[in-house]
Amino acid sequence: MAPATGSPQPGNLLEVRDLTIAFPSSQNPLLAADGVNFDVAAGRTVGLVGESGCGKSVTLRSLLGLVPYPGEVISGEIRWQGEDLREAPKKRMAEVRGSEISMVFQDPTSCLNPVFTVGDQITETLRKRAGMNGRDAKKRAIELLDQVGVPSAEQRLKAYPHQFSGGMRQRVMIAIAISTRPKLLLADEPTTALDVTTQEEILALLVEVQGETGMAVVLVSHDLGVISETCDDVFVMYAGKVLEAGRGPAVMRSPRHPYTGGLIEAMPSLEVTDAPPASPIPGQPPNLADLPPGCPFSPRCRFSRPECDSIPVALDAPLADHGSACPFEGTKA
Repeated sequence: MAPATGSPQPGNLLEVRDLTIAFPSSQNPLLAADGVNFDVAAGRTVGLVGESGCGKSVTLRSLLGLVPYPGEVISGEIRWQGEDLREAPKKRMAEVRGSEISMVFQDPTSCLNPVFTVGDQITETLRKRAGMNGRDAKKRAIELLDQVGVPSAEQRLKAYPHQFSGGMRQRVMIAIAISTRPKLLLADEPTTALDVTTQEEILALLVEVQGETGMAVVLVSHDLGVISETCDDVFVMYAGKVLEAGRGPAVMRSPRHPYTGGLIEAMPSLEVTDAPPASPIPGQPPNLADLPPGCPFSPRCRFSRPECDSIPVALDAPLADHGSACPFEGTKA
């Protein structure tokens, strides 16, 4: 990918360049993200996909300066409309969070305060972030709950989080996140704890809200099926690195990296009756404190060869040209 410049490329809201996030350990520092690059253009949905522990969630959190302690961003740039957020003062970051960039977390139960009503939590955001008075904030809160599909919105304002189902709590979180009309929504595994039907409803809701507001979305998931249904651009992560990047349909139809192919083969098919059975990737993701040399996926790769121990792990083409970090494509058979 091209290096970052002092101003964003036309159409890009967010540009992430060479992002590296480290956690201390008794051995070497654990690199949860290692030289990650991606862009988010206005109105597009970008997917970060990979198995648990591959670095996608911590990458997402880093965009708002929310890397869990003792982790930290040790290098790279996070440019928001040309402004490097790594250099932004705390006051500026407080303005960005929730107003310009909002986030929906994986577990709404831990994000909603159990001692305040849902209405109190939505209106507080509107008063603090949008400067609304109490009456206007309540009116807007009812509109938001109605928009995200919470029935009897006015009555449910008085309810507490424990009185909502998991799917409804996630809808409330989305309502809070979009209440200030952000330009970018970060969604960290927003459907993981939900049943399949509710997952589909939440994904459809995100697509609907995006169509109404024009906001961009970065969606993190370990489920390539979720990513393929929703995302325009896909970045496949493993051991903190991006191993493949391309337009969503291209990645799904013609994966160029063996890891992406493995993720696709591990997906059960409910539409094709004669499809081969799902085949999980053998082994486990590597210990970040003890990564193999060269390609981190090589110990689990059925096409692995001795040369994999010395190859640089970098995409061979930009997003639009469908990049892969495997140099042996076409000679795997």
